[in-house]
Amino acid sequence: MQTTVVSESDDLAAIVADINSAQWDEANALPEFDEDSLRAYLQRQDTIFLTCYGSDGVLMGIASSRVEMKAYNQELWLYVDEVDVCADQRQKGAGKAIMESLIDIAEENDCEELWLGTEVDNHPANALYRTLDPDDVSEVMGYTWETDDDE
Repeated sequence: MQTTVVSESDDLAAIVADINSAQWDEANALPEFDEDSLRAYLQRQDTIFLTCYGSDGVLMGIASSRVEMKAYNQELWLYVDEVDVCADQRQKGAGKAIMESLIDIAEENDCEELWLGTEVDNHPANALYRTLDPDDVSEVMGYTWETDDDE
């Protein structure tokens, strides 16, 4: 199994095809990916997009994150937006490999911390994250405001 940081010079069409043909479920229902959107994401400053492929060349999972700077002390931290493991690839080590790669990336970028959130009732993800010896585990509430772009 291999995790790779995706760059604009990679075959984004093939990666998008792999993502769109992978087996996802309600736990990680992904919208349709497209090459232009992935390229635009990669062009943004400090974004990191990872893929995890098995030795058989099958996509096992993906993750998106970005290096952020606090408004004080110029402290850097890695914010993990999503870690998604294909429904038919779970319990094979992909989630752990992705997380270990993200932790390495945080260390390589001199980040003070790596932060991610998941739903309290996402028991498999929480079990995985706890095995990685986090420094802090806390319950948080999430709030979403959808904006109307048509106004």
